[in-house]
Amino acid sequence: MIIDKLALILTIVGALNWGSIGLFQFDIVAWICGGAGTLLARIIYTAVALAGIWCISLLFREDTDDVVSHA
Repeated sequence: MIIDKLALILTIVGALNWGSIGLFQFDIVAWICGGAGTLLARIIYTAVALAGIWCISLLFREDTDDVVSHA
């Protein structure tokens, strides 16, 4: 599903941003958006959070659809 791939991409972006904060004390999203409190940054943070929540569902799915589509 396209939403699964989009959620994974956003989750990876979030992970890289958190890694940047943890290692370098540098928030990439805030830097790009002009601050952590800007509307755009808050939209990105919210989208990443929703993507992470969506990715929880990936843990509980059967892989039968992937096997059938690749056969």
